[in-house]
Amino acid sequence: MQRSFLLYFLITIIGLVFIGKLFQLQIIKNKEYDPIHNAAVKIVYDYPERGYVFDRNNKLLVANQLSYDIMVQPDKVSSLDTLEFCNLLKIDKKSFLKRFEKAKRYASYLPSVFLKQLAKEDFAFLQEKLHKYNGFFIQRRIIRDYPLPAAANVLGYIGEVNEQKAKKNNYYQQGELEGKDGIERQYEELLRGRKGKKYLNRNRFNKVTGSYKNGTYDTLPENGKDLTLTLDIELQMYAQQLMKNKRGGIVAIEPSTGEILALVTAPSYDPNMLVGRKRSKNSYKLFKLDSIEKPTFDRGLLAAYPPGSPFKMMNALIGLQENVISRHTTFTCFEGYRYGNRPNEFMGCHCGIYNQPIALKTAIAKSCNSYFSNTYKRIVEKGKNATEGLNNWNKHIRSFGLGNYLGYDLPAGSPGLIPDGKYYDSRYKFSWSAATNISNAIGQGEVLTTPIQLANFTAAIANRGYYYTPHIVKKIDREPIDNPNFTIPKKTTIDQKNFSPVIEAMHEVFKTGTGKWSQVKGIDICGKTGTAENFIIKNGKKEQLEDHSILVAFAPKNNPKIALAVFVENGGYGSTIAAPISSLLIEKYMNGKISKQNKYRERTILEKSLEHIYAKQIPKTENSAKGKK
Repeated sequence: MQRSFLLYFLITIIGLVFIGKLFQLQIIKNKEYDPIHNAAVKIVYDYPERGYVFDRNNKLLVANQLSYDIMVQPDKVSSLDTLEFCNLLKIDKKSFLKRFEKAKRYASYLPSVFLKQLAKEDFAFLQEKLHKYNGFFIQRRIIRDYPLPAAANVLGYIGEVNEQKAKKNNYYQQGELEGKDGIERQYEELLRGRKGKKYLNRNRFNKVTGSYKNGTYDTLPENGKDLTLTLDIELQMYAQQLMKNKRGGIVAIEPSTGEILALVTAPSYDPNMLVGRKRSKNSYKLFKLDSIEKPTFDRGLLAAYPPGSPFKMMNALIGLQENVISRHTTFTCFEGYRYGNRPNEFMGCHCGIYNQPIALKTAIAKSCNSYFSNTYKRIVEKGKNATEGLNNWNKHIRSFGLGNYLGYDLPAGSPGLIPDGKYYDSRYKFSWSAATNISNAIGQGEVLTTPIQLANFTAAIANRGYYYTPHIVKKIDREPIDNPNFTIPKKTTIDQKNFSPVIEAMHEVFKTGTGKWSQVKGIDICGKTGTAENFIIKNGKKEQLEDHSILVAFAPKNNPKIALAVFVENGGYGSTIAAPISSLLIEKYMNGKISKQNKYRERTILEKSLEHIYAKQIPKTENSAKGKK
């Protein structure tokens, strides 16, 4: 009886084991089964339409066009006439072997790009011939098309997924396309959609015989989402024209929303240069050869410049907030500011009002260095020591978004530099004072800002104490964005009441001050011109170059619609180039056109070239310095 029970028990256990194993094979394994490893199964990817991109006025900026790639799956390639195949594809044997080895190294059982973006005239011919070569097939893809030669730095471009990423990310295969810069990179997952897959049976002759498992594993493609940008492409293109033959950056923001109206870097390039079979050649030219003009370097987001005189408004606001000055406080300018006893410890000034008291409004309008040096000194000396005083100064400045990345929705950026007490403690071993870094008073010294930071700072002044994080996307599939980072205002540490005297002074700049020659009839512009000293190391020696031309402005004075920052490298005084560019952009945006009375101003800027100045900055080679023998 006991033996019989033991026998039945063993039979039951063995039966359960077999049933469990069968369940694992038929149900669990079947769900996890990946037909990609099955040699008798061909996978065809159905690539979705990448999302379209529009400007704020629904003008098309980015569309799609069809492209065809030759794909290879090495483990399915049988013996072939290499010479005949190479002639068919118009490549040599060395190129064939290099491409094939690369595909094998990636994954012999996965398809990857062998030859990308066929010419249209070759597609039909190859489609008929390629079935003779096992393991090779044609894949339809979507590539980009740019109707306008503008905003390349904003839009970015798409490029091939490399081997490393393809191995790490199971969505991509080597040779597929992804966003590499700009919004194409930042919003890649939204724009790309989701590709579909079809699994097909094939026989030993490599012919497709039907759907694998009646399409159980097949998936449909999902098109990418369309994006509507905050850009006004007309303003963007006009700004690019004004910056022709110049270097620098322009950023324009709508103060009430933080929406970026224009984001210009100069020089730039036509985004169509990075599309099609010429992309590789153009990439080398843009990214490698042109290391001087740097057309792919976004100066609006990445270039950190001394902010110059526009920074005086920051020190004015901090001085008012800390009660070390009032709108009625006066200082006397003795053609500059002496901050030490040595002959060289003197900061010159060109305000033109000497040996008489100057109040805040005039100091901003005439850009008096002495006034703001005295103000800065009072700010720093208000603390128990210089370190504490400067830390408090730093806190106020950072509340405007300076000294950090701001958090906008583009992949490039620079924090700039707003020094604090620790910065100078480490350099001067705690033995320093306001006089040590007095250049911070006028936006020189160690202070560095990017154009987008200064544009945002100007928007915060226009709003009298708050700003919205700058952003470039307005809608996703026609639905307004709902990101609290972009829709909730950030408050500065400056009380609202303290903005009024500064705004009045900025208005005076365009009435009687350094911007008076760039007024626009009917538009109350508030702004500040600036000139920043500029040095480079050339042939091992420090050399001073022409100053950078700077202007920040917003308009109109009440209920402002646009705030902007203009940097023109080596442009000289802010009033000569940056100011007229700013007024032209404001007039174009507010009125939609340039008035007849300002056409001369427009023509002057359009024809102005600084290339002869930039040419001087190119280090001479030994041969070019000596001349030809």
